[in-house]
Amino acid sequence: MDVFAKFLENKGPLGQYSQQAHNYFTFPKLEGDISNRMIFRGKEKLVWSLNNYLGLANHPEVRKVDAEAAKEFGLASPMGARMMSGNSVYHEQLERELAEFIRKDDVFLLNYGYQGVISIIDALVNRHDVIVYDAESHACIIDGVRLHQGKRFMYVHNDMENLEKQLRRAERLVKENGRGGVLVITEGVFGMSGNQGKLKEIVALKEKYEFRFMVDDAHGFGTMGDTGAGTGELQGVQDGIDIYFSTFAKSMASIGAFVGSTEPVIEYLRYNMRSQIFAKSLPMPLVIGDLKRLELLKAKPELRHKLWDITNELQNGLRSRGYNLGTTASCVSPVFLSGTDMEAANLTMDLRENYDIFCSMVMYPVVPKGVIMLRLIPTAVHTSEDVEKTLDAFDAISIKLKNKQYSTDKLVLV
Repeated sequence: MDVFAKFLENKGPLGQYSQQAHNYFTFPKLEGDISNRMIFRGKEKLVWSLNNYLGLANHPEVRKVDAEAAKEFGLASPMGARMMSGNSVYHEQLERELAEFIRKDDVFLLNYGYQGVISIIDALVNRHDVIVYDAESHACIIDGVRLHQGKRFMYVHNDMENLEKQLRRAERLVKENGRGGVLVITEGVFGMSGNQGKLKEIVALKEKYEFRFMVDDAHGFGTMGDTGAGTGELQGVQDGIDIYFSTFAKSMASIGAFVGSTEPVIEYLRYNMRSQIFAKSLPMPLVIGDLKRLELLKAKPELRHKLWDITNELQNGLRSRGYNLGTTASCVSPVFLSGTDMEAANLTMDLRENYDIFCSMVMYPVVPKGVIMLRLIPTAVHTSEDVEKTLDAFDAISIKLKNKQYSTDKLVLV
């Protein structure tokens, strides 16, 4: 059998829609300055689909530093992997400042978030170890766990009783084998539902069970806690997190990621993470730009306050009008509606074409069949006028959905 045959016949749950969806629902082109208003197919739209939480993507100080660093160093510098020839005083400075900010002994910079999580898991565990992870973990965690050659147990999302059940299974297994340990993995903020991982409750379980605790806080870093240091800070358990990970692709509006822990753990990762040992170092303009972003994140709490003002205004407005936002306890703002995939597509197209609102549509298999999820991401550059426009548009489309105006057998602009 030809290895290509399986996907030529079955393009996958998302790929099956590629012909109809490409460049519109999937791989759309948003043009212009990154902000609350951008150009889509030649027309300005109000955009709720960018993880530019603090509005740093086009902050004038950030743009200035990015441009100056690119002019001075170019994109090639430093040339080579960090371990061999790609280290710099700027990389080490960023690691020190991040470690101090998240209150960990040391930090290691990573080239990418997705790749970074997979590689952290790969380096931390061997075939004798057991991983216990949340059922709604991000795809990067799932992929990292799939590559694990030992046992893995999934616990029901945020269900501490079920987590304890899996911990007991894991504990028995490592005792029977006489070697290995247990790694628990969850997220600080779950990127689809917006709810927080139960970090405080998981840390408390360390009194009953022996395990190490890893948190992916991609959506929490910069948005959660008194200083923006993340969900662990907000829940008062940062010290109980053994491996703290976050990406620069959200609040920092950049590329790259980092992992924080004790000095011995970070030293081990620095010398054993294959994705970093065998990959080119983060380019200097990104590192210097990230130093400026971190500086602003710490020095301008008003950006985070504005983000939360808009978040609360949007979420409270939606809830007051009867919309279901699930269990979100973060800036991630999902709106759950009932309908078919075709209704979801027609509804989203109506929002974009008739109401000039661009938000992400999520449907099966990410959510159950019959559920439509519209995912909105507030930022510090959104305004109260943006919120009001969105609330009115949602009221209009919900009436159309109720009246079955989106119930067609093909894409139709209502």
